[in-house]
Amino acid sequence: MKEFIAFNEQRAEIYWWMSSLFARELTEQDITEYNNGDMVTFFSGLAMTPELAAPVASFRDALERLNAREDAQLELAADFCGLFLSTPKSGALPYASMYVGESGLMNDKPAQDMNKLMDDYGIAQRKEFNEPADHLAVELDFMGNLIIMANQQTSEEKTEELMQAQLDFLNTMLLNWLPTFTQATQSRDPFGFYAAAAKILLAFCELDVKFLKGEE
Repeated sequence: MKEFIAFNEQRAEIYWWMSSLFARELTEQDITEYNNGDMVTFFSGLAMTPELAAPVASFRDALERLNAREDAQLELAADFCGLFLSTPKSGALPYASMYVGESGLMNDKPAQDMNKLMDDYGIAQRKEFNEPADHLAVELDFMGNLIIMANQQTSEEKTEELMQAQLDFLNTMLLNWLPTFTQATQSRDPFGFYAAAAKILLAFCELDVKFLKGEE
């Protein structure tokens, strides 16, 4: 049981890491922390999983190039804005509604569905993050909380229900648009930092589905 709880905690940490990465521009301090020993160990651990080895290598390559980039923080912030705060034609907007909504506009059914899920599970969106509920960062934060919620249950039945809820959420709320979003980042992020991050996220979500199905 301890191993199960510890593994779930690791899963949640990865979702929360990705949530923070897609939520806002990185600061100078963030970039510095990406180069310290803890993060190097974290990436090395991820890369030990065969399905994650290639996307993690791409991300580490982008990080190395970032360290050699003049005005790295400002340039990366510009990349973030160009991708995630622009228009559907020029960027890769991180909202499910833009990919699987009926109108192609913000705050479509996926956002409504997310609001209902958060109400159902009593998981609140961070007040300081004033974005529609179907923003990628919100969905990833929700997934992390759902995982920890499973760890906190005292009955095996309730734990299983929450593990199934995670699988359903991945299939119906994330993986129904994440591949298209990832493709958009590949074609619209010339430097490649966020494109590489999206590839890690997609590979991890696909791997997590296998884990939740008992295939790993």
